Amino acid sequence: MIAYKFLHEDGSTAFTSHRWSLPQDGGPGGWVDAPVDPCRSGVHACRPAHLPLWIGRTLYEIELEGEIAQERSKLVASRGRLLRRVDAWDAQARDAYTRACADHAHELARSVAPALDDWDAQVERLVGFGPALLGFMAARIAQKRDGPEGYTAERARQVDWLAERLRLPL
Repeated sequence: MIAYKFLHEDGSTAFTSHRWSLPQDGGPGGWVDAPVDPCRSGVHACRPAHLPLWIGRTLYEIELEGEIAQERSKLVASRGRLLRRVDAWDAQARDAYTRACADHAHELARSVAPALDDWDAQVERLVGFGPALLGFMAARIAQKRDGPEGYTAERARQVDWLAERLRLPL
C-alpha cells in the first residue's frame, strides 16, 4: 500500500526521533519493521486525506506491507520503507500553504456577524509558526463559525489544496 509520511529534514520522526533510511539514487530506503500497536509501535503513515493533520517539514511517499491497521486518521503497518521524497513539498509550498490557510482563516472569521475578531486577531501573529498551526487555526475558526461540519469542510479544503499543489491522488 502506498501512503505518505512527514519527517524532519534529517529523516527523523517527530514523535520517536527514529531516523529513517532515506531513498537514494532513485531507489527506496531500507525497510523498517515493528509490531503494530497504534500510537505506540508500528510504521505510522497517512493517506492524502489526512495530510493536514500530520503536516511537517518534508514529505515522503512510503510503501507499507504486512499487517496494516487503518485508524481514523492514520495507517499503522508492521513494515514500511520510504520510496521517494515529494519534492513539490518545499519551502515555497509550505509558505504558500501557510498563507492560504491564514487568508482563509481571515475570510472565515470576518464572514459572520458579529465577526470573530478575537480569533481573527491571532492569525497573523501565528503565521510564523508554519503550516500545521495555521491549518489547525483555520479549521478551528471554521468550527467556531459553522460547528463540527465547518471543521471537516475546512480540513477537506486543505486536503484539496495539498493534493492539487503536490499532484497527489485522492
